Amino acid sequence: MPSPPTLSSPGRPGAAPSPRDRRRDAEGSAGLPGRFAALREAAGPYAVAATRCVFGLLFFCHGSAGFFDLPEMPVNGGTTELTAWPAGPAAVIQIVGGAMLMLGLGTRTAALVCSGSMAYAYFDVHQPTALWPIQNGGEDAAVFCWAFLLLAFTGPGAFSVDGLLRRRGITGPGRKSSRTAPYPR
Repeated sequence: MPSPPTLSSPGRPGAAPSPRDRRRDAEGSAGLPGRFAALREAAGPYAVAATRCVFGLLFFCHGSAGFFDLPEMPVNGGTTELTAWPAGPAAVIQIVGGAMLMLGLGTRTAALVCSGSMAYAYFDVHQPTALWPIQNGGEDAAVFCWAFLLLAFTGPGAFSVDGLLRRRGITGPGRKSSRTAPYPR
């Protein structure tokens, strides 16, 4: 009865496997998908952080344009008053929420509030004029709404104030500190 085949390099029966063969066998049949999964695990938090920072900056720019004409005058021209409904509170949410998201401070809560404000903007301001975002000018509101909702579920990613506070033991589930809020999280 023949012995079972041994792992060997192609074309050399009984020879020791090459490093390439060992690597291929360790990856299994996954190959490229296995490598992508490893990359996703390693780089995922950094990609989330980059997304959080970019969307936070863009959101901050929308708010600062509404109040201060910075970085440039808004599309509809002129600035808005703090008491003007809904533009004034929306600009405050955009400035404060955008800054919090860029810093990664209270990311989940800030993202949820920002997402809700964009859902309100879409359904109250844009959607009554036409159904589809391309028709009613609500693409920004729709994209911001869904991006912030995603961040509310994924969290801040790498390089955030939330992560720094959690590592220092100031916040986080199951942590006791004199600086934490008296209510459960």
